[in-house]
Amino acid sequence: MTLYSTATAASTGHLPPKPSLPKRVIIREVGLRDGLQIIGAVMPTAHKLQWIREAYEAGQREIEVGSFVPARLLPQLADTAELVAFAKTLPGLVTSVLVPNLKGAERAIESGADLMLLPLSASHAHSLANLRKTPDEVVQEIARIRAARDTSGVKIRMEVGISTAFGCTLQGRVEPSEVLRLLQAVLDAGADCVGLADTVGYADPEIVRQLFELALPIAGDRLNCGHFHDTRGMGVANVYAALQTGITRFDACLAGIGGCPHAPGASGNVASEDLAYMFASMGIATGIDFDKLLALRGQVAGWLQGEALHGTLWRAGLPKTMRAAA
Repeated sequence: MTLYSTATAASTGHLPPKPSLPKRVIIREVGLRDGLQIIGAVMPTAHKLQWIREAYEAGQREIEVGSFVPARLLPQLADTAELVAFAKTLPGLVTSVLVPNLKGAERAIESGADLMLLPLSASHAHSLANLRKTPDEVVQEIARIRAARDTSGVKIRMEVGISTAFGCTLQGRVEPSEVLRLLQAVLDAGADCVGLADTVGYADPEIVRQLFELALPIAGDRLNCGHFHDTRGMGVANVYAALQTGITRFDACLAGIGGCPHAPGASGNVASEDLAYMFASMGIATGIDFDKLLALRGQVAGWLQGEALHGTLWRAGLPKTMRAAA
Protein backbone atom coordinates (compact mmCIF):
# COMPACT_ATOMS: atom_id res chain seq x y z
CA MET A 1 0.00 0.00 0.00
CA THR A 2 1.34 3.45 -0.91
CA LEU A 3 0.93 6.16 1.71
CA TYR A 4 -0.05 9.57 0.35
CA SER A 5 2.11 11.96 2.37
CA THR A 6 1.78 15.73 2.45
CA ALA A 7 5.35 16.06 1.16
CA THR A 8 4.56 13.85 -1.85
CA ALA A 9 1.37 15.77 -2.52
CA ALA A 10 3.19 19.10 -2.39
CA SER A 11 5.81 17.90 -4.88
CA THR A 12 3.11 16.86 -7.37
CA GLY A 13 0.99 19.96 -6.79
CA HIS A 14 -2.02 17.91 -5.63
CA LEU A 15 -2.72 18.49 -1.96
CA PRO A 16 -5.63 16.67 -0.29
CA PRO A 17 -8.52 18.94 0.73
CA LYS A 18 -8.03 20.67 4.09
CA PRO A 19 -10.75 20.67 6.75
CA SER A 20 -12.49 24.03 6.99
CA LEU A 21 -11.02 25.95 9.92
CA PRO A 22 -12.11 29.26 11.42
CA LYS A 23 -10.20 32.45 10.68
CA ARG A 24 -10.37 33.70 14.26
CA VAL A 25 -10.61 32.15 17.73
CA ILE A 26 -10.90 33.39 21.31
CA ILE A 27 -8.49 32.32 24.04
CA ARG A 28 -10.00 32.96 27.47
CA GLU A 29 -7.27 33.42 30.06
CA VAL A 30 -8.22 31.46 33.19
CA GLY A 31 -4.90 31.57 35.05
CA LEU A 32 -6.14 34.05 37.65
CA ARG A 33 -8.77 31.53 38.76
CA ASP A 34 -8.13 28.00 37.53
CA GLY A 35 -4.39 28.50 37.72
CA LEU A 36 -4.02 30.25 41.06
CA GLN A 37 -6.61 28.22 42.96
CA ILE A 38 -4.23 25.26 43.09
CA ILE A 39 -1.33 27.38 44.39
CA GLY A 40 -0.90 27.76 48.15
CA ALA A 41 0.76 31.17 48.38
CA VAL A 42 -1.64 34.07 47.91
CA MET A 43 -0.69 36.38 45.05
CA PRO A 44 -1.04 40.06 46.06
CA THR A 45 -3.99 41.87 44.54
CA ALA A 46 -1.64 44.45 42.98
CA HIS A 47 0.05 41.68 40.98
CA LYS A 48 -3.31 40.33 39.82
CA LEU A 49 -4.40 43.78 38.68
CA GLN A 50 -1.15 44.13 36.75
CA TRP A 51 -1.72 40.67 35.23
CA ILE A 52 -5.17 41.73 33.99
CA ARG A 53 -3.88 45.03 32.64
CA GLU A 54 -0.93 43.52 30.77
CA ALA A 55 -2.96 40.56 29.44
CA TYR A 56 -5.37 43.15 28.05
CA GLU A 57 -2.49 45.13 26.52
CA ALA A 58 -1.23 41.88 24.96
CA GLY A 59 -4.56 41.56 23.15
CA GLN A 60 -6.53 39.17 25.36
CA ARG A 61 -10.19 40.15 25.45
CA GLU A 62 -11.71 37.52 27.73
CA ILE A 63 -10.33 36.83 31.20
CA GLU A 64 -11.65 34.73 34.07
CA VAL A 65 -10.55 36.89 36.98
CA GLY A 66 -11.61 34.79 39.98
CA SER A 67 -14.37 32.94 41.76
CA PHE A 68 -17.02 33.83 44.29
CA VAL A 69 -16.32 31.10 46.82
CA PRO A 70 -15.95 31.52 50.61
CA ALA A 71 -12.59 33.14 51.41
CA ARG A 72 -11.94 30.52 54.11
CA LEU A 73 -11.97 27.84 51.43
CA LEU A 74 -9.91 29.67 48.80
CA PRO A 75 -8.19 32.75 50.26
CA GLN A 76 -6.32 33.02 46.97
CA LEU A 77 -9.55 34.25 45.33
CA ALA A 78 -10.92 36.48 48.11
CA ASP A 79 -10.32 39.67 46.08
CA THR A 80 -12.46 38.64 43.10
CA ALA A 81 -14.93 41.54 43.44
CA GLU A 82 -12.05 44.05 43.31
CA LEU A 83 -10.63 42.34 40.22
CA VAL A 84 -14.00 42.42 38.47
CA ALA A 85 -14.36 46.13 39.22
CA PHE A 86 -10.96 46.86 37.68
CA ALA A 87 -11.51 44.59 34.67
CA LYS A 88 -14.77 46.40 33.90
CA THR A 89 -12.79 49.62 33.31
CA LEU A 90 -11.02 48.07 30.30
CA PRO A 91 -13.06 48.63 27.10
CA GLY A 92 -14.16 45.48 25.31
CA LEU A 93 -12.90 43.05 27.97
CA VAL A 94 -15.29 40.19 28.76
CA THR A 95 -14.95 39.45 32.48
CA SER A 96 -15.76 35.93 33.69
CA VAL A 97 -16.08 34.56 37.22
CA LEU A 98 -16.67 31.03 38.46
CA VAL A 99 -19.56 30.44 40.86
CA PRO A 100 -20.20 27.10 42.60
CA ASN A 101 -23.70 27.78 43.96
CA LEU A 102 -26.59 30.23 44.25
CA LYS A 103 -24.90 32.37 46.89
CA GLY A 104 -21.83 32.75 44.68
CA ALA A 105 -24.08 33.58 41.73
CA GLU A 106 -25.78 36.34 43.71
CA ARG A 107 -22.37 37.89 44.40
CA ALA A 108 -21.45 37.57 40.71
CA ILE A 109 -24.68 39.33 39.72
CA GLU A 110 -23.89 42.16 42.15
CA SER A 111 -20.29 42.45 40.92
CA GLY A 112 -21.10 43.49 37.37
CA ALA A 113 -19.22 40.58 35.74
CA ASP A 114 -20.18 39.78 32.16
CA LEU A 115 -20.33 36.01 32.56
CA MET A 116 -20.56 33.48 35.36
CA LEU A 117 -19.18 30.00 34.82
CA LEU A 118 -21.04 27.24 36.63
CA PRO A 119 -19.14 23.95 37.06
CA LEU A 120 -20.97 20.66 36.62
CA SER A 121 -19.09 17.39 36.81
CA ALA A 122 -20.22 14.55 34.58
CA SER A 123 -18.55 12.19 37.06
CA HIS A 124 -20.78 11.38 40.04
CA ALA A 125 -17.75 10.75 42.27
CA HIS A 126 -16.01 13.97 41.25
CA SER A 127 -19.20 15.99 41.72
CA LEU A 128 -19.57 14.76 45.29
CA ALA A 129 -15.90 15.39 46.05
CA ASN A 130 -15.83 18.83 44.45
CA LEU A 131 -19.27 20.33 45.19
CA ARG A 132 -20.80 17.84 47.66
CA LYS A 133 -23.76 17.45 45.33
CA THR A 134 -24.75 14.88 42.73
CA PRO A 135 -24.74 16.06 39.11
CA ASP A 136 -28.53 16.23 39.07
CA GLU A 137 -28.56 18.30 42.26
CA VAL A 138 -26.16 20.71 40.54
CA VAL A 139 -28.56 20.93 37.58
CA GLN A 140 -31.32 21.91 40.01
CA GLU A 141 -29.04 24.60 41.45
CA ILE A 142 -28.38 25.91 37.93
CA ALA A 143 -32.15 26.30 37.42
CA ARG A 144 -32.36 28.30 40.66
CA ILE A 145 -29.46 30.49 39.53
CA ARG A 146 -31.19 31.13 36.22
CA ALA A 147 -34.33 32.21 38.08
CA ALA A 148 -32.31 34.53 40.33
CA ARG A 149 -30.50 36.01 37.34
CA ASP A 150 -33.75 36.68 35.49
CA THR A 151 -35.36 38.22 38.58
CA SER A 152 -32.39 40.57 39.05
CA GLY A 153 -32.72 41.98 35.54
CA VAL A 154 -28.92 41.93 35.19
CA LYS A 155 -27.63 40.80 31.79
CA ILE A 156 -24.93 38.44 33.03
CA ARG A 157 -24.50 35.34 30.86
CA MET A 158 -24.60 31.85 32.36
CA GLU A 159 -22.08 29.33 31.04
CA VAL A 160 -21.95 25.76 32.32
CA GLY A 161 -18.61 23.98 32.11
CA ILE A 162 -19.13 20.21 32.07
CA SER A 163 -16.00 18.94 33.80
CA THR A 164 -14.57 15.39 33.72
CA ALA A 165 -16.40 14.97 30.42
CA PHE A 166 -13.68 12.63 29.12
CA GLY A 167 -12.89 10.64 32.26
CA CYS A 168 -12.22 11.00 35.98
CA THR A 169 -9.40 10.02 38.34
CA LEU A 170 -11.96 9.08 41.00
CA GLN A 171 -14.57 7.28 38.92
CA GLY A 172 -12.60 6.23 35.87
CA ARG A 173 -14.73 6.05 32.74
CA VAL A 174 -17.45 8.64 32.19
CA GLU A 175 -20.01 7.47 29.67
CA PRO A 176 -20.60 9.84 26.73
CA SER A 177 -24.33 9.20 27.13
CA GLU A 178 -24.16 10.70 30.63
CA VAL A 179 -22.33 13.77 29.36
CA LEU A 180 -24.98 14.26 26.67
CA ARG A 181 -27.82 13.75 29.17
CA LEU A 182 -26.38 16.42 31.45
CA LEU A 183 -25.74 18.71 28.49
CA GLN A 184 -29.42 18.60 27.58
CA ALA A 185 -30.38 19.01 31.24
CA VAL A 186 -28.39 22.22 31.76
CA LEU A 187 -29.76 23.71 28.55
CA ASP A 188 -33.26 22.88 29.77
CA ALA A 189 -32.35 24.48 33.13
CA GLY A 190 -31.56 27.76 31.39
CA ALA A 191 -27.82 27.86 30.64
CA ASP A 192 -26.97 30.36 27.91
CA CYS A 193 -23.97 28.35 26.73
CA VAL A 194 -21.93 25.29 27.64
CA GLY A 195 -18.40 23.93 27.33
CA LEU A 196 -16.77 20.53 27.67
CA ALA A 197 -13.73 20.11 29.91
CA ASP A 198 -10.98 17.49 30.16
CA THR A 199 -10.39 18.26 33.82
CA VAL A 200 -7.84 15.54 34.56
CA GLY A 201 -6.17 15.11 31.17
CA TYR A 202 -7.71 11.79 30.12
CA ALA A 203 -8.74 12.82 26.61
CA ASP A 204 -7.13 12.18 23.24
CA PRO A 205 -7.94 13.92 19.94
CA GLU A 206 -10.21 11.17 18.63
CA ILE A 207 -12.30 11.05 21.81
CA VAL A 208 -12.53 14.84 21.75
CA ARG A 209 -13.71 14.87 18.15
CA GLN A 210 -16.31 12.19 18.80
CA LEU A 211 -17.80 13.81 21.90
CA PHE A 212 -18.00 17.30 20.40
CA GLU A 213 -19.63 15.87 17.27
CA LEU A 214 -22.20 14.10 19.43
CA ALA A 215 -22.82 17.23 21.53
CA LEU A 216 -23.17 19.76 18.72
CA PRO A 217 -26.54 18.50 17.41
CA ILE A 218 -27.92 18.90 20.94
CA ALA A 219 -26.48 22.30 21.80
CA GLY A 220 -25.72 23.91 18.43
CA ASP A 221 -23.84 27.20 18.77
CA ARG A 222 -24.51 27.20 22.51
CA LEU A 223 -21.67 24.66 22.76
CA ASN A 224 -18.93 27.24 22.49
CA CYS A 225 -15.93 26.36 24.67
CA GLY A 226 -13.27 23.67 25.06
CA HIS A 227 -11.23 23.39 28.25
CA PHE A 228 -8.22 21.08 28.11
CA HIS A 229 -5.49 20.18 30.57
CA ASP A 230 -2.04 19.20 29.39
CA THR A 231 -1.62 16.48 32.01
CA ARG A 232 -0.30 13.91 29.53
CA GLY A 233 0.97 16.25 26.84
CA MET A 234 -2.24 16.11 24.77
CA GLY A 235 -3.67 19.55 25.49
CA VAL A 236 -2.82 21.34 22.24
CA ALA A 237 -3.70 18.29 20.14
CA ASN A 238 -7.07 18.07 21.86
CA VAL A 239 -7.71 21.76 21.19
CA TYR A 240 -7.02 21.14 17.50
CA ALA A 241 -9.48 18.24 17.47
CA ALA A 242 -12.22 20.45 18.94
CA LEU A 243 -11.29 23.22 16.49
CA GLN A 244 -11.94 20.85 13.60
CA THR A 245 -15.52 20.37 14.83
CA GLY A 246 -16.13 24.13 14.74
CA ILE A 247 -15.33 25.22 18.31
CA THR A 248 -13.69 28.66 18.31
CA ARG A 249 -13.30 29.50 22.01
CA PHE A 250 -10.84 27.85 24.37
CA ASP A 251 -9.67 28.21 27.96
CA ALA A 252 -5.95 28.39 28.72
CA CYS A 253 -3.59 29.39 31.54
CA LEU A 254 -0.50 31.51 31.16
CA ALA A 255 2.56 29.31 31.86
CA GLY A 256 0.29 26.25 31.97
CA ILE A 257 -0.39 26.64 35.68
CA GLY A 258 -3.29 25.03 37.51
CA GLY A 259 -4.56 21.49 37.63
CA CYS A 260 -7.23 19.54 39.43
CA PRO A 261 -6.78 18.73 43.16
CA HIS A 262 -8.28 15.30 42.42
CA ALA A 263 -5.49 14.51 39.92
CA PRO A 264 -2.32 14.48 42.05
CA GLY A 265 0.88 15.21 40.15
CA ALA A 266 -0.96 16.56 37.13
CA SER A 267 0.22 19.61 35.23
CA GLY A 268 -2.20 22.41 34.56
CA ASN A 269 -4.21 23.76 31.67
CA VAL A 270 -2.80 24.07 28.19
CA ALA A 271 -0.47 27.08 28.19
CA SER A 272 -1.99 30.27 26.74
CA GLU A 273 1.21 31.16 24.90
CA ASP A 274 1.53 27.70 23.31
CA LEU A 275 -2.08 27.74 22.19
CA ALA A 276 -1.75 31.23 20.73
CA TYR A 277 1.36 30.10 18.86
CA MET A 278 -0.39 27.09 17.33
CA PHE A 279 -3.23 29.24 16.05
CA ALA A 280 -0.92 31.94 14.69
CA SER A 281 1.24 29.34 12.96
CA MET A 282 -1.91 28.04 11.24
CA GLY A 283 -2.96 31.53 10.17
CA ILE A 284 -5.81 31.74 12.68
CA ALA A 285 -6.07 35.15 14.36
CA THR A 286 -6.26 35.57 18.14
CA GLY A 287 -5.37 39.27 18.44
CA ILE A 288 -2.50 38.37 20.79
CA ASP A 289 0.89 40.10 20.75
CA PHE A 290 3.48 37.38 21.45
CA ASP A 291 6.20 39.69 22.75
CA LYS A 292 3.84 41.23 25.29
CA LEU A 293 2.35 37.89 26.30
CA LEU A 294 5.78 36.30 26.84
CA ALA A 295 6.91 39.35 28.80
CA LEU A 296 3.87 38.90 31.05
CA ARG A 297 4.70 35.23 31.44
CA GLY A 298 8.14 36.24 32.70
CA GLN A 299 6.57 38.52 35.28
CA VAL A 300 4.13 35.84 36.45
CA ALA A 301 7.03 33.37 36.71
CA GLY A 302 8.79 35.85 39.00
CA TRP A 303 5.69 36.18 41.18
CA LEU A 304 5.33 32.39 41.39
CA GLN A 305 8.92 31.43 42.18
CA GLY A 306 9.12 27.85 43.38
CA GLU A 307 5.86 26.85 41.68
CA ALA A 308 5.77 24.39 38.77
CA LEU A 309 5.33 26.21 35.45
CA HIS A 310 4.77 24.59 32.07
CA GLY A 311 4.67 25.34 28.37
CA THR A 312 7.30 25.30 25.63
CA LEU A 313 7.16 28.50 23.56
CA TRP A 314 8.89 30.53 26.26
CA ARG A 315 11.96 28.25 25.98
CA ALA A 316 12.30 28.12 22.19
CA GLY A 317 10.80 31.47 21.18
CA LEU A 318 9.10 32.15 17.87
CA PRO A 319 10.60 30.61 14.74
CA LYS A 320 12.21 32.92 12.18
CA THR A 321 9.50 32.08 9.68
CA MET A 322 6.80 33.45 11.95
CA ARG A 323 8.73 36.63 12.68
CA ALA A 324 9.17 37.15 8.95
CA ALA A 325 5.45 36.72 8.42
CA ALA A 326 4.51 39.07 11.28
